Amino acid sequence: MNNPKIKICCISSVEEAKLAINYGASALGLVSTMPSGPGPISEELIAEIVTHIPDGIASFLLTSKQDADSIIAQQRKTKANTLQLVDSVPVEVYKALRKELPHISIVQVIHVIDESSIDEAKSVAPFVDMILLDSGNPKLVIKELGGTGRRHDWNVSRMIVESVNVPVFLAGGLNAENVREAIEFVQPYGLDLCSGVRVNGKLNEEKLQKFMEAVKQ
Repeated sequence: MNNPKIKICCISSVEEAKLAINYGASALGLVSTMPSGPGPISEELIAEIVTHIPDGIASFLLTSKQDADSIIAQQRKTKANTLQLVDSVPVEVYKALRKELPHISIVQVIHVIDESSIDEAKSVAPFVDMILLDSGNPKLVIKELGGTGRRHDWNVSRMIVESVNVPVFLAGGLNAENVREAIEFVQPYGLDLCSGVRVNGKLNEEKLQKFMEAVKQ
């Protein structure tokens, strides 16, 4: 199979954005306010970084909002070209986003907990452009909505890839040591990572290089 698309998440500066792009990232993740997890930055900084992202590179705005008006306001402020919904939303929200933001891609995160996640993915697939599989837990008192650095059950991830007709990104605990296994077993459209290419929260060029080399092996 072809090498998957690479999305580097938790981008926190223009410099990190340029570094990720130089190493072949086709998408960048920009994290807005979250209940927990790494990488949140202000909407003002997200908007600034987006102005430095060249055409052809996807800018993913990660939002934990669950109502259409708030999500639309965030996109219009930041100008990101892709919305990554990290929590569940009603079907009416997808419809409102399509109406108000017709040229913006919608990505729904499915937190893979058990095989019930397969049905969840199948239920949202008709309304979104892509699905992203992560290892959070939105059922906790303080929700985990990404950036855990944990690997989930790739057997379930593979079943989701085989069950839906939209592209699927795989996230959760990916690094240079396990990425080939992930590609060959899950066969995702894309890979999404944050902590696997960072040291003390900062994007690390050596780790990024090793990861990209492992992907291409």
